[in-house]
Amino acid sequence: MTKPARLLLGSALLASFVLLASCRSAPSSLPELRPLASVDLPRFMGDWYVIAHIPSFLEKGAYNAVESYRLAADGSIATTFTFNQDSPDGPLKTYHPKGIVRNAGSNSEWAMQLMWPLQADYAIVYLDQDYQQTIVARQQRDYVWIMARTPQISPADYEALSERVRKMGYQTNLLRKIPHTTQR
Repeated sequence: MTKPARLLLGSALLASFVLLASCRSAPSSLPELRPLASVDLPRFMGDWYVIAHIPSFLEKGAYNAVESYRLAADGSIATTFTFNQDSPDGPLKTYHPKGIVRNAGSNSEWAMQLMWPLQADYAIVYLDQDYQQTIVARQQRDYVWIMARTPQISPADYEALSERVRKMGYQTNLLRKIPHTTQR
């Protein structure tokens, strides 16, 4: 098989996986996730350190994971997700999904598009009043991200955020804390 054919097949398989993962519905016994009523989008922009997550297939083995958001001229969210693969000094991985605000009234419901035309839901379900800690979740309860403006948070804050995740219907034993050895 030629290299272009392998790349095309790989892209098609990745697209199929993402589509299937994003189409799964949440178990009916779980309460519906409620995105926040209002997010000040400009204030939400900037760097967010991933403190813990139930990782997607792209994020397994992530160290020093940071999600950065910037408002684009067209109203979308220019996103840069970086991490070191499998160790603190492992190869740097960088992805640029496009965030699309689905509910401009609240700014808390987004679609994340890693590859056109596939989009995955992305809901800001918790944000502290100082915009320093957040939880981003999905209705399917397959992935979740606990993020903060700093690479570490206190054990008490982590426990409180983890408990929020549990109450949303996630299996918190699947949460993986992200080691951070560098700071931006």
